[in-house]
Amino acid sequence: MNAKHSYVILVALVASLGGLLFGYDTAVIAGAEQSVQLYLVESLGFGSLIHGLTVSSALAGCIIGAFLSGKLSNNIGRRNTLIIAAILFAISALGSAYPELFFFTVGDPTLSLLVTFNLYRILGGIGVGLASAIAPVYISEMSPQHIRGRLVVLYNMSVVVGQTVVYIVNWLITLDQPVSWINETGWRYMFASELFPAALFFFLLFFIPETPRYLAIKHQESKAFNVLEKLHGSKQTADEILGSIKYTLRVQSEKFNLFYYGKKVLIVGITIAMLQQFIGINVILYYAPRIFESLGAGQSTSMLQTVLVGVIGVVISLLAIRLVDTAGRKFLLLLGSAVSAICLIAVATLFLSGVYGISTLIFILGFVAIFQMTWGPITWVMLSEIFPNKIRGQAMSIAVTLHWGANLAASSTFPPLNEAFGAASFFIYGAISTLAFLFVWKFVPETKNKSLEEIENIWLDDVKVSKERDYEENEVVSKHD
Repeated sequence: MNAKHSYVILVALVASLGGLLFGYDTAVIAGAEQSVQLYLVESLGFGSLIHGLTVSSALAGCIIGAFLSGKLSNNIGRRNTLIIAAILFAISALGSAYPELFFFTVGDPTLSLLVTFNLYRILGGIGVGLASAIAPVYISEMSPQHIRGRLVVLYNMSVVVGQTVVYIVNWLITLDQPVSWINETGWRYMFASELFPAALFFFLLFFIPETPRYLAIKHQESKAFNVLEKLHGSKQTADEILGSIKYTLRVQSEKFNLFYYGKKVLIVGITIAMLQQFIGINVILYYAPRIFESLGAGQSTSMLQTVLVGVIGVVISLLAIRLVDTAGRKFLLLLGSAVSAICLIAVATLFLSGVYGISTLIFILGFVAIFQMTWGPITWVMLSEIFPNKIRGQAMSIAVTLHWGANLAASSTFPPLNEAFGAASFFIYGAISTLAFLFVWKFVPETKNKSLEEIENIWLDDVKVSKERDYEENEVVSKHD
């Protein structure tokens, strides 16, 4: 990437703040979950199931937000949908920090307060669902094809940066503080800290344009042309791209709809989205302090080790930016599946063998590193580019809704799974990683260095081949008859 791409990079950075808030909101619970458990779960006599649902309640909102994202982004635009997400992040941050506002008394936990806390977390989750579905689409639709992969990886890197920043914030809040203060007050500061990036995201969104492909869908060709010219620095290039966009939209209007295309592309996209979660990364991210404490670390030390998880993710994401447009999407997904399986099975084996400490930590960090180089960013790259222009918002909505459903299932079931099977539960995630390798190898196409319109032709060609095969088979049957 060079100076001539400065405008598109700035636009991508603003949209990537949605990723930062995505990471911040989903990971802030890692530092606060034990305090919330004491204050709102155990004090009311509830056990691990309610604790797991409380920790992962934001994910219910993520499902709602992802489900709504397609309709919203198609009706009011990609950028305006991100503005709504920013507002929800801010409301959730304040409400999760002080759920007692307006209706309850601090220090007097009740079932209604627990429900209210979860409702605020769900609002933040809706923001995450909207941002996670639309920010990658926004970046993908704004980016030249030869740097599109890197810019969407930049979005994922922002997710990891958000997670790392909140890990550092949580650690600084707990540093040299007694456990009693953390459980009474410190956890509130963790949630409230999200107000600052949410306000920045909201403000900056007013300075970036709507995507040219959305404008073309809404028949605002002159505005689409102006944005394309600014992005590419050439009227000729802008005219060529706009012509290609209009052609694909016309072809889709005449012949195709979501379910016509969706026979294969939807299955591939949905499966990639769900496998990213079932591999088990958020089990590590959400419960990292608890896992590290089980390895013998104190609360503050476990927070510091959690920061290490985030820092590794950021550094490895830089490597992913370099590889995504050279090594390719499919190769990275295959590599990530294989190494994840090895690391997760090793963690389970070491735990069951009674081996704790540095060796176990190495495999946990190895899993985080390979995930953040492969499945973490590449999933969002693939989802943002494989769906055809006219149905991208709707198809992305379906895929990301099921992505968050898988996230909810994986994270909410970990506490009871861990209680029932202990470290053996990591064998489950290792097996899923193995299945992910087989799926990618068999069904996922390579999309590097292709325009969004060229990628459409992969699925269009599949439809043509399928139709020709069906026609030939029918001809053979009719001849026999």
